[in-house]
Amino acid sequence: MPGALKEVRNRIKSVQSTQQITKAMKMVSAAKLRRAQDAIIQMRPYAQKLQEMLSNIVSNTDGDTGADLAVERTPEKVLLIVISSDRGLCGAYNANIIKSARNVAQEKYPRQLAKGNVIVWPIGKKAYDYFQKAKWTVIDKYRDIFLSLSFEHVQEVAQSAIEAFSKKEFDLVEVVYSEFRNAATQRFVVERFLPIPKVENKGNTTKADFIFEPDKQTLIAELMPKILNTQLYKAVLDANASEHGARMTAMDKASENANELLKGLKISYNRARQAAITTELTEIVSGAAALQG
Repeated sequence: MPGALKEVRNRIKSVQSTQQITKAMKMVSAAKLRRAQDAIIQMRPYAQKLQEMLSNIVSNTDGDTGADLAVERTPEKVLLIVISSDRGLCGAYNANIIKSARNVAQEKYPRQLAKGNVIVWPIGKKAYDYFQKAKWTVIDKYRDIFLSLSFEHVQEVAQSAIEAFSKKEFDLVEVVYSEFRNAATQRFVVERFLPIPKVENKGNTTKADFIFEPDKQTLIAELMPKILNTQLYKAVLDANASEHGARMTAMDKASENANELLKGLKISYNRARQAAITTELTEIVSGAAALQG
């Protein structure tokens, strides 16, 4: 019986130590989430308006040299920019990102995937580790961006993708990431990056018109890469906020589960302790009765 009590005590200490870690991680993630949430909330309206403007310009631009990034080609080679996290302990966040990327490749581009023409640029170590082990074609140049997250580093990825698309190394570029809603909710999306999607003109929809200064071709050629840089940066900020929200939620649930486990262990400990006391009292009474006899 003493051995059983010691074992339960050790388990209680172990769970309490783990709970301290999960609570600390929750607090750290909550602090990081506030900063990440502020960044994406401030960025999103600007990025959305730029995307609308870019799509409208592309839709109303026919044959201009500046619209090369909007040219539709048969997708023989596809690039997936998959944005995951560097660390785990964030619930199903990374698994859902990887699942989304895998599904889009298998369902939309099975022919290209079979030929090895679906290439992955992972941003974040978790995506890199998975696709590397799965023997996909992976370029690991940008996997460590979250170690020093900045617009300049994300811009390098966007510019490399634009250059590769312009050289026809890829016919289509898509970004797989998690769109931040709140701390407990993320939406996993696959978003077209290149060629730039056009706005569908519906029956009664009036075409957007713009006054260009300087000339149209110069302005479009200058604007397009900058707007695409912003779009990718917005996706990375979304993913960053989603990661911290997912980790905070996961650590909160882990702390709650530790409380439930501690309740059960304490009940087991008290029962074992009471049983040990009862056994000792029985032995004492039996010994006293034997002496009197």
